[in-house]
Amino acid sequence: MEGKKSCSWDDWVGEALSKLQSTKLLRSLRPITLSTEQPLPSMLAPSLGHDYEVFDEMQPWDRSSVEVSVSEATFRNWLLEAASVGEDDSCSGGGVEQRAGQFKKLLLFSGNDYLGLSSHPTIGKAAAKAAQDHGMGPRGSALICGYTNYHRLLESCLADLKKKEDCLLCPSGFSANMAVMVSVGSIGSLLATSQKKPQMEEKIAVFSDALNHASIIDGIRLAERQQTIEVYVYRHCDMSHLSSLLSSCSLKKKVVVTDSLFSMDGDFAPMAELVNLRKRHGFLLIIDDAHGTFVCGKDGGGVAQEFNCERDVDICVGTLSKAAGCHGGFIACSKRWKQLIQSRGRSFIFSTAIPVPVAAAAHAAVIVAEKEAWRRREIWKRVQDFRILTGIPITSPIISLVVGSEEKALRASRYMLESGFHVTAIRPPTVPSNSCRLRVTLSATHSVDDLKKLTAALSRCISLEAISSHSNLNGYARL
Repeated sequence: MEGKKSCSWDDWVGEALSKLQSTKLLRSLRPITLSTEQPLPSMLAPSLGHDYEVFDEMQPWDRSSVEVSVSEATFRNWLLEAASVGEDDSCSGGGVEQRAGQFKKLLLFSGNDYLGLSSHPTIGKAAAKAAQDHGMGPRGSALICGYTNYHRLLESCLADLKKKEDCLLCPSGFSANMAVMVSVGSIGSLLATSQKKPQMEEKIAVFSDALNHASIIDGIRLAERQQTIEVYVYRHCDMSHLSSLLSSCSLKKKVVVTDSLFSMDGDFAPMAELVNLRKRHGFLLIIDDAHGTFVCGKDGGGVAQEFNCERDVDICVGTLSKAAGCHGGFIACSKRWKQLIQSRGRSFIFSTAIPVPVAAAAHAAVIVAEKEAWRRREIWKRVQDFRILTGIPITSPIISLVVGSEEKALRASRYMLESGFHVTAIRPPTVPSNSCRLRVTLSATHSVDDLKKLTAALSRCISLEAISSHSNLNGYARL
């Protein structure tokens, strides 16, 4: 039964591809090979990933990934909560040089650079070399002329990391999720017996976690507007609710989509339970592994690798702008799904490809993240350190300290800013009303001393004891 249901999705995707082929709407990627007159140095040669320079421990330059500066003017306006569209005197006059005495140094605890790779020299050199050889502009969308051997190499590397047959690069993680969800919906219209729209029984049933990322939600909304899917939202990580919805749904084509590591709450999707439900109901399982890729798993393969269920995940969406320290998004999947998404995913089709230097940097980041496994060990040590220092039983580098109202969150963030910490207040529409919070994120390049200073400052503006006493990590802190 399991094999039959699993095979059904292959059949449906195959039928959809045949329909596109017959109507001459199946799109193809044709890599343009970029070459240089001089051979690339071995450290930067895109085909020689094993020659990238890596390090066995933290280096002095690693600290720049968590130590930032803002101008005194920006600092003052921030404290006053003055509205801003990015204006800053330090960026005027044709330069962005820092002038002594005009800047405030802050310790960053709000970014997503979990491994500290944004400042890695090997990654920067890979980008610089590609820019010197080929310039910046990708020339067009991937389907026209923006797809190169650099992009293909990165896709292959990511497919290997995620244990998938292939991979599709996208301009961002947001566009990747949008492309996936719209493509899922397109199966309903491509296989519809009527040319206008699919009948109810031909639609796709999409089951989405209540706290999924905005990009998943927006992709679902777009597919819903095209009248190709029926949407079922299950309570956050509630497998009993999901099981009930699946059992009561009569539609044949079912999809479950979830964040693997939730960006605002820092909790993991119940992967083992999802796998069991997939075996029972034969649904397509899609995960957004934006915050788990390179951070979780022995090789940085992400949450599915961490929970030993890579084969049970059908499509894995990821990003290169978080732990990879670069930019862009990707979709790891089968070749059939890749063909469908590149033919039907509007946010992929109509977007310019990522620049070649970014692709070169991201490829270097994949290699460095795998080789420098000490970075993963360090970030999980910091998770343990935070637990010990605060008594809060966090399970990931994302720490959600819910304080309630917008005013309370802004007041706490302002206090942290005055204390020298970049910890921003998260407010609607990112989170629901009255669940505003401080979102603290840990990095491999934070030290234990950094955490001691951070927790001391936090304890002066919110009650950490109130949070640690809640079994639910999203309990409210008292100001």
